[in-house]
Amino acid sequence: MPAKSLRDLIDFARRHSPFYAETYRDVPDGVDDLTALPIIDQNAFWAANTYPDNRLLTGPLTDAGVYASGGTTGAPKFSPWTRSEHADSVTAFGAGMVKAGLRPGHRVANLFSAGEMYGGFLYIEHALHNAPVENVRLPIACHAEDGYIAGLIELFGVDVLAGPPMKLAMVAEAVIARGRAADSVELLLFAGDLLFDDLRPQLAKAFPGAAIASLGYASVDAGLVGGPVAGADVRVHEAFPDRTLVELIDDVTGEPITRPGVRGRVVVTNLFRTLMPIIRYPVGDLGEWTDAECRAFRLVGRTSEGARVETVAMSSEAVRAVLVAADPERAMSAMQMVQRRWDGKDGLLLRLACTHEPPPGLTQRLVDAVYAAKPLYPKSVAEGLVHPLAVEWVRPSELVTHPRTGKVLQVVDERPHP
Repeated sequence: MPAKSLRDLIDFARRHSPFYAETYRDVPDGVDDLTALPIIDQNAFWAANTYPDNRLLTGPLTDAGVYASGGTTGAPKFSPWTRSEHADSVTAFGAGMVKAGLRPGHRVANLFSAGEMYGGFLYIEHALHNAPVENVRLPIACHAEDGYIAGLIELFGVDVLAGPPMKLAMVAEAVIARGRAADSVELLLFAGDLLFDDLRPQLAKAFPGAAIASLGYASVDAGLVGGPVAGADVRVHEAFPDRTLVELIDDVTGEPITRPGVRGRVVVTNLFRTLMPIIRYPVGDLGEWTDAECRAFRLVGRTSEGARVETVAMSSEAVRAVLVAADPERAMSAMQMVQRRWDGKDGLLLRLACTHEPPPGLTQRLVDAVYAAKPLYPKSVAEGLVHPLAVEWVRPSELVTHPRTGKVLQVVDERPHP
């Protein structure tokens, strides 16, 4: 489906979608400026996208595919695409893979999640089929046992592994356990999560000849967002030309950010999705522009990821940075925060992945580093308001993942909820 002009997209959405008609009731006709439109309220958006009695869609489901999100932050969200919308999306995403390093003849192992309407595996499979270069596709999926995948890499001489960061790390652990590196792998393509620097040593040991790149930036709910930008920083993306418009929005003022280095909410408008229009939709990530023209943006974390222990806010990104800085030996390969409550007080456990025994004294050094960065935490401990920070070392495969998507949960809340 050809992309619509912004004015035509807005007019179409408000004419055919009861949700957008209500959302734009105070917006004048003929608007072609994004800043004249309200940013979508996600709660209202998904409350309108119910089955049956849908008030969001612009027409009936007669020729469409439906994906479901993993429900990481709540109930699954159902996202329908017409045949032409899906084809347009995966074609653009496949072209982005070439920018990320996909080469003619590459043998690609697809390690994303499949089943229960989750879009990751199928979306990447379609994107590979529609990529502008020939490639050999190995549709393995995320549920396959890591040792089995390590064997397939050797058997087929796999060139590219495509999967979520922690699945790549778990396969790396299995490769290392076999006692020899997988030298055939030239490229690791990740998506679905940020790939943090603490995973790189393990990946480099298992795949010493592999470059690391983002597959691209998309989600089940928002759809196509941004393509990878070549360079050392795998967090940098840019909008797909003539398909998406990306804004970074100041959380305080609600205005678009126009200066590099200033963090804001990532908001996307999709110019070719009309069955379920995506107009000024907040993706749930934070980003910052990397250039004065505001074309390329760096992803810097989630807008709402983190734990709160009593009154102490513990951002997962901030805590991770503290731990990495205090761990020069790079013993830690991944982190998960676990919130618990016992004896009437909250406590926080840092569950840290490690492929070998951590060095003596590292655990206390990490706790001390977090306390130094978050002085309110030890103060609350001294006041008897919270339990002391605890650390648990586990194998990477022991981290809690989402049962459907395979993503490592940044925060696991084990406190009893009514």
